[in-house]
Amino acid sequence: MKAVRYLLIAIVAIILLAVVAIAIAMAVINPNDYKPQIEKAVEDQTNLDLVLEGDIGWSFIPLGLELNNVEAKLEGDRFVALERLVAQIDFWSLITLSPQVDTFVLSGLDANLEVNEQGQGNWTRIMPEPTDTGETSTGDSKPAQPAETAAPDSGGEPLNFNVDSVEISNAQVHYTDKSTGQAVTLDNFTLTASDITLGSEFPLDLSFRVETAKPQFEVDGTISARLAANEALNEFAVSGLSAVFDMNGEPFGGKSVTAELAGSASANLENETAAISNFSASLANLTVNTDLQVSGFGDQPALKGQLKVGEFSLKQLLDNLGQPAVETSDPDVLSALAFSTNIGGPAGQVELSDLTLKLDDTSFNGSGSYTLANSGVVFRLQGDKLNADRYLPPKAEGETEEGTNTEAGSGGSTSETTSAQAAPESDLLPLETLRTLALDIDLGLAELIVSNLTIKDIKASTTADKGLIKVDEFSGKLYEGGFGAQVTLDARTDNPKWKVGSDVTNVQTLPLLTDLAEVDMLSGGANLKVNLTTTGNRVSVLRDKADGQISFNLAKGEFRKMNLTRMACQGIALVNQESLSTQDWGTTTPFNDMRGTLQINGNTLKNTDLVAALAGMKLEGDGTIDLKQSLMDYEAGLRIVGEIHRDEACRVTEVVENVVIPVECRGNFAEDPAGLCSFDGSRFRDTLKTIAANAAKAKAKEEVDKAKTKAKEKVEEKLQEKLGDKLKGLFN
Repeated sequence: MKAVRYLLIAIVAIILLAVVAIAIAMAVINPNDYKPQIEKAVEDQTNLDLVLEGDIGWSFIPLGLELNNVEAKLEGDRFVALERLVAQIDFWSLITLSPQVDTFVLSGLDANLEVNEQGQGNWTRIMPEPTDTGETSTGDSKPAQPAETAAPDSGGEPLNFNVDSVEISNAQVHYTDKSTGQAVTLDNFTLTASDITLGSEFPLDLSFRVETAKPQFEVDGTISARLAANEALNEFAVSGLSAVFDMNGEPFGGKSVTAELAGSASANLENETAAISNFSASLANLTVNTDLQVSGFGDQPALKGQLKVGEFSLKQLLDNLGQPAVETSDPDVLSALAFSTNIGGPAGQVELSDLTLKLDDTSFNGSGSYTLANSGVVFRLQGDKLNADRYLPPKAEGETEEGTNTEAGSGGSTSETTSAQAAPESDLLPLETLRTLALDIDLGLAELIVSNLTIKDIKASTTADKGLIKVDEFSGKLYEGGFGAQVTLDARTDNPKWKVGSDVTNVQTLPLLTDLAEVDMLSGGANLKVNLTTTGNRVSVLRDKADGQISFNLAKGEFRKMNLTRMACQGIALVNQESLSTQDWGTTTPFNDMRGTLQINGNTLKNTDLVAALAGMKLEGDGTIDLKQSLMDYEAGLRIVGEIHRDEACRVTEVVENVVIPVECRGNFAEDPAGLCSFDGSRFRDTLKTIAANAAKAKAKEEVDKAKTKAKEKVEEKLQEKLGDKLKGLFN
């Protein structure tokens, strides 16, 4: 026991002697006397010129150092300057091996970082270039042995490090890049914290200002929160976060914008868990709220929580951010957007449930998921009603439904057309991106209005896997009928292949064409079957390479704004050499059935089998349609098969029966579709030949009939004479 007592007395004595020695040294030694030596040592070891203008002071209890007015120059220019630095450590905490920073004060820091035209930073020139001594290593030299590292002591005591007060004020950093012209300044940087103790919360307040030159942009920020870290430094927490950032500059069109953050967060590195609680982020009139828990920091994290974007106006947000307005046909749209969902799912997969998306008066509900391993996206969404036309850009003044300028002789229109033709054509789809997609999407919409068409009960199912994209179903109800389509896009090569199939059943063409293009030339229940293939990744190439056919038929319809009966009667009246007396012919031509096939060969549609049954006539036709130039070259014929009209001049005789009255449809169907078709006088000469042949046959038949009648009359006359003679003899 006496040995232990003497040992303790010796240790205390040594500590007291050390304390006394330090105290005496501080009282006797003036550090300012060593300024020249300190400055020279820095200049000898670095390229910096150190200037210690202010006093250097130190204290014993607490043990500390104070520097004032320090400046370091690099190549004649200020590199870093410091007005005041105070660093004090509680002396007795060192004795007890529990270091505690009493005070740390940093004031007036000014640093200048610069990159020259060659891309070299000035901070890389602080240390001098190494000199070549000419010494070479020999083969016998042994490599330096790495220092042995102490094995971690799992049973060691946790770090006990405390800071009483930290204060950084009026700090600024200037960064200039002469190679790009960029300049960034951080100034008014202030940080205060106190009672920093591992294992308990402490307050932190931070403020700063950042300015950039390209683009011109400023941020004034303030952050306050309570921070905590455990003694093992593997668990951290932030509570009471309140951050405000006031921004302005070129990205916001010169306007001022405020962003705010609030909430709490925690993380445990050992358990690989993290949580965000009551977190909100706002930018102008946009606010996002979330609560989220994360388990696992590797490539297979598991998430659980909620995410909500409060209702906001997109147009107002863009205006607040100084961005160009989105021009829409309906100025009231994009004024009520919102989003909310629950987040969950197994490790490595993010699942969204109870998903709700609001776009003005349209709502979508459903679910979705995202798989981290293959970036796979799955969505199931069902919407109620969407009028897409409300979101289209408004038509310019003088613009028609087709988007053309109606002002005759407009030089601007010609210039725009020339510019559009001269503009280089770009690729339609990003093929490399498509090859990375893994999609399985099902969308439904109760009603969609697009291009003034009303489509109901829309269903769309799409899958994508390594560049093979399939629209397995795209169907809906349209104007008393329905449609279905399937599309396959093989983008696995640089020359993608397309395959399109579609079926349309009993879609009424009159309301369809009227709503789509204000064209009311044709009515009837349309039935279409489309089979089309093409290749390419540009619109012009797709049209040039198109191959397939479209078969169609229209049941119980009518041609509107054209009277084919009148055209036929005009030809018949010419044959009868009479004039039509009817004045009101009407503006329609009804038919029972019209069918045919369109062969697709690039931009050309060719039809050779058009047939339609009309009253007393049969419509037959063939011709081509050039989609590239919007030209039609079509010849039709009205074959007379029976009585077609009550007008006497239009009576059907043997001469005109089975005769074809020619009709031609030629011209630009995009400009005047109603004026395309008319009586074809040039082809009527062939009809006249047929009529002449019919007339000759009729004349020959008439002569034969007359001869037969005369012969019959002579026979009857002779019989009567003989019979009369016999009767006379009988009566005698």
